[in-house]
Amino acid sequence: MALKIRQIKGTVGRKQNQRDTLRSLGLKRIGQEVIREDNSVTRGMVHTVRHLVEVEEVAGE
Repeated sequence: MALKIRQIKGTVGRKQNQRDTLRSLGLKRIGQEVIREDNSVTRGMVHTVRHLVEVEEVAGE
């Protein structure tokens, strides 16, 4: 199983740890999507920025 993560809000005015978390997920701009492995580390990062992203489960590699 994998997670498709899309950034829906920008980082202006957000805390530095939230900006760093988005960057660690591979997200740089609004509307960008990445696919990441579904594990506890990824889930924790998504939880940190849950108000800035949309998450969808997809059948992964």
